Amino acid sequence: MMLKKACSIFACAAAAAVLLSCAETPPASAPIPRTVAQASNTIALKATYDQLGATGGKVMTLDPDTSTVRIYVFRAGQAAKVGHNHVLSSPHFTGYFHLPASGAAAARFDLEFRLDQLEIDNPAYRATLGPAFASPVSIDAVEAIRKHMLSNENMQADRFPLVRVHSVEIAGEAPRFAAKVQFEMHGQTREIWVPLVVEGLPERLSVSGAVVLRQTDFGVVPFSLLGGLIAVKDEVVVEFKLVGA
Repeated sequence: MMLKKACSIFACAAAAAVLLSCAETPPASAPIPRTVAQASNTIALKATYDQLGATGGKVMTLDPDTSTVRIYVFRAGQAAKVGHNHVLSSPHFTGYFHLPASGAAAARFDLEFRLDQLEIDNPAYRATLGPAFASPVSIDAVEAIRKHMLSNENMQADRFPLVRVHSVEIAGEAPRFAAKVQFEMHGQTREIWVPLVVEGLPERLSVSGAVVLRQTDFGVVPFSLLGGLIAVKDEVVVEFKLVGA
């Protein structure tokens, strides 16, 4: 009886995996159009930092090419072993840091990126993450994940295309700081303290850290299939190293 039940669970899980990998997917070359409002926000963000720079201190632009942002999503459910852990990355973002003459305690930073520009399961990144990420993820499965992530059942990227990060308060002394940060995602804003390691000031900026976010805190329903047989955990880990000059 137990063997029969186990076989039934595995069969359902395998079928679900096939359905996921074969799901109809949008063309990779057709990202969500950048709206006038989004472009205006980016322009406004730059204008804000231009104004901050005019008051003194130094404004640095965060560089996506030398920075890294990684988001780790973990499998869950009774048939978790059939699923995959996933790593998302943000190769494109806009970000600024202002270091006033009074020092880092009064500094400010902002960062924003588009959900449809996230990269999913880059094989080179997965290869560095050990056994938990060793299993390969097919191109079809990646596109199915993308389609679900952007859909109205998950992140609703057509309504909420941007993720924004804004510093509210900074405490500590170099190289160890803590920043109270506003995360805006899915139309919800939450504040959380994030430990940071900051190096290079005042000539340049290198800041690294990690934070745990819960999808449900932002009104996002974590992926679940077949009554939770295959699912992802609510908690995701965000690791970053941001470089600016």
